[in-house]
Amino acid sequence: MAESSPSKNPTYWLYGVLLFAGLTRLLTLGAYPLFDTTESRYAEIAREMVVTNNWITPQFDYGTPFWGKPPLSSWATAVFLKVFGVNEFAARFSSLLFALGIVWLTYRLALRRHNHDFAITTCVILSTSVLFYVAGGSVMTDPALAFGTTLSMVSFWLAVTDETARGRFWGYLFFIGLAFGLLAKGPVAIVLTMVPIVIWVAVKNQWKPTWQRLPWVIGSLLTMGIVLPWYLAAEKATPGFLEYFIVGEHWKRFTESGWKGDLYGKGHSTPHGTIWFYWLLATFPWCFVFFEFLLRNGRKNSELVRNDWRFFLVLWAITPMLFFSLAANILWTYVLTGLPAFALILAEFMNSQKNSSRYLKHRWLNMSLPLITPIVFSVGLFFIPSNIVANKTQKAIVFKYLEVRPSPASTLVYIGSRPYSAEFYSHGTAQIAATPEAVKQYLSDKQEDVFVINKKDLERLPENVKANLSTLVDYGTYEILVNKNALEGDPINIREK
Repeated sequence: MAESSPSKNPTYWLYGVLLFAGLTRLLTLGAYPLFDTTESRYAEIAREMVVTNNWITPQFDYGTPFWGKPPLSSWATAVFLKVFGVNEFAARFSSLLFALGIVWLTYRLALRRHNHDFAITTCVILSTSVLFYVAGGSVMTDPALAFGTTLSMVSFWLAVTDETARGRFWGYLFFIGLAFGLLAKGPVAIVLTMVPIVIWVAVKNQWKPTWQRLPWVIGSLLTMGIVLPWYLAAEKATPGFLEYFIVGEHWKRFTESGWKGDLYGKGHSTPHGTIWFYWLLATFPWCFVFFEFLLRNGRKNSELVRNDWRFFLVLWAITPMLFFSLAANILWTYVLTGLPAFALILAEFMNSQKNSSRYLKHRWLNMSLPLITPIVFSVGLFFIPSNIVANKTQKAIVFKYLEVRPSPASTLVYIGSRPYSAEFYSHGTAQIAATPEAVKQYLSDKQEDVFVINKKDLERLPENVKANLSTLVDYGTYEILVNKNALEGDPINIREK
C-alpha cells in the first residue's frame, strides 16, 4: 500500500488530451437538441421544478409527482436552468460538473497511489471512455450517482490506508458520498458501494482498520441527517412514494422482465447478462487495450487478486456487472459507476509495462486512442441525418410551430402522445389530446390551434376529425396541422358519420 514518489517528467501530451476532451465536451453541450425520452424527461422535470418552485417533489407533469428517482440531479439541473436559462447547455451543465468531480477524485486516488504520470493516464482513460464522455454531458441521473459512489470508494481507500487526521477526514467524506448516492438514485448506491467493500474487507481481513479508521456511528448519522429529511418530506407531500420507489423501482424493475408497474414509461427488457456487453461498449476504445494486457500477462493476472490494491479495484469495477447480470431491465449507463476503477486497473497495467520494448512499440498507438471518442463525437454531430434528429426530438417542430402558427393565441396540441421534448421546448405550453374525442374538443372551440401528430397516428384518426384538419407543414414522420374551419370562419361539424 506504499505510495510512489511523484514523477519529475509528467507526460504533457496526456494533459493536452485531457484538456481537449474536456473542452470538446463543454463546447458541445449546447450543440444539439435534447433527445427523447431520457434527456428531455429529466430536463423537463427540472424546468417544472423551477417554474413551480417545488423542490421537494419532482413532477412528471404539472401536478403529477415523479416517483422514479430522488431529486439530486433534478436539483442540480434546475439550478443551472435558473442561472443560464432554459436551454440545452444549462440542462447538461450539471452532468459535466459531476463528471469533472469524478475525474478529480480519481486523480487524487491515483496520485496518492503512484505519481502524476499514473494519475493523468488514469484520468485520460476514464475521460475518453465512450460512456463516461457521453454521460458527462447528458441529462440523466447516472452522473450524480457515479459521483456519489466514486466519492465513497475513493474516500474508503484513503481512510483505511491513512492513520493521520487526513485519513479521518476522508472517512467522513465516505458517508457524504453515500448520501449523494441515496439522493441521486436511491438504495442501489449502497449496494454498489458496500458490496465490493465488504467482500474486500472479508477476503483481505481488513476488519480492524476498517472499523477503526472510519467514523461509522457519527458517519451513519451524518448520512441519515442529509438523506432522511427529503425522503420523509417526499412521502408526506405525496403518500405512496416510498412503496413505489423502494419496492417497484428497486425490486420489481430488476426482477420482472418488461415490468408493467413503471408509471413513467416501460421496462427495458434485455436478456440476462447483457450488462457485460454494455460494459464493452462503455469502455470503448480502451477495452481492446485491456484485453491485450490480460492476454499478454497470462498467469501474472492472478496478482489482481493477491494484491490488496488491485483486488479492491477489480471488485469496484465488476460490481455493477455482477449486480445487474440477473436484472431484467437495464440500461448501458448502469456500467458508469465502475468506470473509475476500470481506468485505474488499465493504468496499472500500463504502468507495469512502460519500460518494456513492447510498450514503447505501441506507445504512439496508445497515445492516439484518447482522441477517438472526443473527435468522433464532436465531428459526428454534424453528420447525424436530419430525419434521425427529427424523430428523437421535437425542438425543430416546436420552433416551426412558432413560425407558422396563425396567431400568438394559437395553442400547440399534440394528438395521441406528447414527447417530453415538446414540453421542454414549448416551456410547458404544449397540450395533449390523447383521444379523438379530446381532439374534437379542441376543434369545437373554433380557435386557431396548431396540431402535431405522428403520421401513423394520423392514419387512425376518424375521417370526420381529419376533415377538419389542414396540413401546414409535412415534417418527417410528423405533420403539423391547423383547425381548417376556424381559419375559414366556417361552422365546424364534427359529428360522427
